[in-house]
Amino acid sequence: MEEQLQKFLFNPTVGKIATIFLGIAIIWLIVKAIQRNLFSKIKDNDNRYKAKKFGNFVGYFLTIILLTVVFKDKLGGLTVAFGVAGAGIAFALQEVIASFAGWLTILFGGFYKTGDRVQLGGIKGDVMDIGVLRTTIMETGQWVDGDLYNGRIVLIANSFVFKEPVFNYSGDFPFLWDEIKIPIQYGSNYEMAKEIFEQVGKEVAGNLSIQSKEKWISLQNKYRLEDAQTEPMVSLIANDNWVEFTLRYVVSYKKRRVTKTELFTQILKKVEASNGQLKFASATFQLVVPPESKVKMEK
Repeated sequence: MEEQLQKFLFNPTVGKIATIFLGIAIIWLIVKAIQRNLFSKIKDNDNRYKAKKFGNFVGYFLTIILLTVVFKDKLGGLTVAFGVAGAGIAFALQEVIASFAGWLTILFGGFYKTGDRVQLGGIKGDVMDIGVLRTTIMETGQWVDGDLYNGRIVLIANSFVFKEPVFNYSGDFPFLWDEIKIPIQYGSNYEMAKEIFEQVGKEVAGNLSIQSKEKWISLQNKYRLEDAQTEPMVSLIANDNWVEFTLRYVVSYKKRRVTKTELFTQILKKVEASNGQLKFASATFQLVVPPESKVKMEK
């Protein structure tokens, strides 16, 4: 019994396995200690996330190096086995391989990064994490109006970037063009209406015109794009029921609902203070009286 125990303890394979377990434990204890005591003190959320991701990457890299060093004398024999099993593994794990390739594409292709607001296959939200196989998103919309969080966390395979379009709301141009429509009754002061709506647009959203213009110019230097108007503008059309004014403006992708609320609030105040020169319109129906008809009945 004692002899068998000695053979087991001094077995080279057992020693290598013990070395691997001990080495991996030491590597990850050091990585976690650095993340907890050093990286957690980084105040900026984005930089703290990137530092923790880098720490995990270093841990995985050192683990692979340890395995390679410990089993370096076995690598020659394992090459043939890996080659034979490679075809079967590639077929069985094709979705996993595609997701890994998608991860590399996302990182180096500039599709999106953590913190960006994206839409992937009808799922819209903010990117919380980009893993090796899946992207984690905090969803917005659905049963919640506006671009607000609904509390649902969605995991999407990274292979999705090869199958469907990727919409990035906050990439090189973190602004959106948005519109509100204001129905005004016929007979109102149209010039006053246009002037008021333009004034409200500049007061509420005009401060973003300069910032968005600078971003748009940088886009034009990078891509082939025409010039675009970033200042608030008002247009109108006449339909069967009212004159419809449209206020178009640039807004931050995270402040669409807040900006709309402020715009409508200011417009309501201005219209009510116009002393009847401006009136909101609503759908009207005209009832047509049929002509009188006489019916003569004979017995």
